[in-house]
Amino acid sequence: MPRYNVFLQECPVCGRPLEIRKEYHGEKVVCPHCSGLFTAVDASRDPFDIWNQNNHLLHRADQLLEQCAASSSAMN
Repeated sequence: MPRYNVFLQECPVCGRPLEIRKEYHGEKVVCPHCSGLFTAVDASRDPFDIWNQNNHLLHRADQLLEQCAASSSAMN
């Protein structure tokens, strides 16, 4: 695949850099490393859309904290 058909984006869940096809810009994608779900955003194409990505990261952090709390209460 030629490099000009992809853009680079870090997974907001695990932080690994990913090459994402430009045709997936604005769509939900899954990280092949951690299975994190996020919206593919080509920052060079729409630099302000990165704010939406950061909101997703906060949402994911809340989900993980809830899972930890549920696991902790289940163990007690």
